[in-house]
Amino acid sequence: MKRDRVRRHLLKVIENAGPGTGLASERDLAAELGVSRPTVRAAIDELTRTGLLVRQRGRGTFTSPHKVTQELATGLAVPPAEGHWTSRVVAFAVSPAPRSLAADLELEPGTPVLRVTRVRHVDDEPIAIEQLALPASVAPGLAVADLESGNFYRLLRERFGIVVSDAVQTIEPAVTNPEQAELLEIAVYAPILHIERLTRDATGRVVELTRSVYRGDRYRITSKLRFDAESG
Repeated sequence: MKRDRVRRHLLKVIENAGPGTGLASERDLAAELGVSRPTVRAAIDELTRTGLLVRQRGRGTFTSPHKVTQELATGLAVPPAEGHWTSRVVAFAVSPAPRSLAADLELEPGTPVLRVTRVRHVDDEPIAIEQLALPASVAPGLAVADLESGNFYRLLRERFGIVVSDAVQTIEPAVTNPEQAELLEIAVYAPILHIERLTRDATGRVVELTRSVYRGDRYRITSKLRFDAESG
């Protein structure tokens, strides 16, 4: 099948090229491989959906760039992710907690809650959308500028005396909706990781609920595993 032949060719290019390498144009690839442009486009679309290729509007198609890596630790301090992280806050408001959010934060319904949405960048490229919710009493006087740079947990510790201790985190695959795609500057239905984290301080109080989406083409999580005699 012609599309399979194009796909095999592109996989070889991806394997041999470095991250972020530009591909030849669809026209040139079609001429080189003796197939139609729609056949080339279909193969590129398939590899784009899997995250191996990335289309950049007005620039062309590129191999997937280097992924920001974070190690997933169990029972240990969580190491920071790679790169220089900054944030752009797109929503910041205190409002009464609806019943479902109050239950998550272990508060009475109607308790004031600070809700923040920010786009997180690594080296000036959007990587994630983060939605934070925390009791307003946890960090009185917190400002937008406080969430645009630096380490949020260090800020809680140093300014507000809140020492985060542990969290429960879930990770699920998903695809972008139009709003997420616009904020992350990627295509609709592009692969993402949906991460939800409920964080407690050293007293056991819930101090934060975070729901985030991370670009599947630019972010990955690694973990170290330990095996014993009962491991499968």
